[in-house]
Amino acid sequence: MAIVGNIGHSDNEIQVAQLKNHKWTNTKDQVDMIEMPSGSRIILLSEGRLLNLGNATGHPSFVMSASFTNQVLAQIELFSKKGEYAPGVYILPKHLDEKVARLHLARIGVKLTELKPDQADYIGVTIDGPFKPEHYRY
Repeated sequence: MAIVGNIGHSDNEIQVAQLKNHKWTNTKDQVDMIEMPSGSRIILLSEGRLLNLGNATGHPSFVMSASFTNQVLAQIELFSKKGEYAPGVYILPKHLDEKVARLHLARIGVKLTELKPDQADYIGVTIDGPFKPEHYRY
């Protein structure tokens, strides 16, 4: 038996139409067992559609909000600093990434306090951040 699911970017990565000619048994929501003529079976998740949308709830709205806020701030950065960025792929500057985090903290019940000078000195940052070096990846 094989368990087959799609974690790609589109719904055409598994040829589900060809499997429709075989015996299907729905075992639970979004989970089907397909019996092949040879007797072997396939467990197909989400009818071949994307797993994060079919077998889960997709991305939570909080995650989507943070992602879209990152994208908007990146677009504003590129637009407001025309000529400073050559064509290419860039990592979002830490100060923008941290701005997104600050904008979302209240939603998860977090209150951000300001570093004291001795704390900032100890970890080697300014009081206003960014609080991680540019090479650091979350």
